[in-house]
Amino acid sequence: MQELNLQEILSNTTDFIEKKVWYVAIIGRPNTWKSTFINTLLWKKISITTNVPQTTRKKILAIYNDTDSQIIFFDTPWIHASEKMFNKEINKEAINSIKDAAVILYFIDTSREWWEEENYIKSFLQDVKIPIIKVYTKIDLRPKINIPQGENTHKISSISKTWFKSLIEKIKTYLKKGFMNYWEDYYTSQDIFFRISEIIREKVFLHTSEEIPHSIYVSVEEVEDKEDILRIIAYIYTETDSQRFIIIWKAWSLVTQIWKEARINLEEIFEKKVFLSLRVKTKEKWKNDEKFIKKMFS
Repeated sequence: MQELNLQEILSNTTDFIEKKVWYVAIIGRPNTWKSTFINTLLWKKISITTNVPQTTRKKILAIYNDTDSQIIFFDTPWIHASEKMFNKEINKEAINSIKDAAVILYFIDTSREWWEEENYIKSFLQDVKIPIIKVYTKIDLRPKINIPQGENTHKISSISKTWFKSLIEKIKTYLKKGFMNYWEDYYTSQDIFFRISEIIREKVFLHTSEEIPHSIYVSVEEVEDKEDILRIIAYIYTETDSQRFIIIWKAWSLVTQIWKEARINLEEIFEKKVFLSLRVKTKEKWKNDEKFIKKMFS
């Protein structure tokens, strides 16, 4: 009988490959291009991105792999002072992400003046015991703040991918060697329902303005995933009938444009035909419904 070689078995099993592994939380005020950084780093659409501040609502997990590391990034919602129930849950989602992290990337937007939100984040970080790397973003735009020099200070461009490599190497210095948490071909742990809802929500953000984007949520009710086609039934919920009317009728049926762009995007992501049934309903005052919000962030 041939003797089993334990080391050979482990080396051929992805779960037991050792790399520099752990979690990295990305925090910052709205629109600091945290999501753009993730998408550019992985060359995948992990987080939705729009010009509307406060797009990210829930923690997004993105998995970066190279030859010697597996870095699991938390793209967190914006952190800001607020007494509103919905915003408190968003803050909690971001803060809880930090508890599992080995290092924090604090994104600071160089294209905007220092604002009250930065002071709020700074005061919060005073009690954090894990390493913090300040990452100055949008350096390809004209800066409106001074960019200091320091060991834990970096600058990046999420458009040209400038200084990404040096930032990744810096992150690795805080990681410990261990077994990988995910297969090497994984780039996110999001389930299919969440990924679909985020793509639809992104299209709503891109085609509406003012308060409407923040007054909607998307619920994916059914998904039938077959080899050659993905069948989806989803709802866009608004807070008021007037918002519902705008999404349905504005600019010769805005919902048709949202449906079309979401379907094309989903076909690119899942690499198959997509049948998308998209409807718009009203759920009054959903942002004040404590039970619903708790479920939304569970």
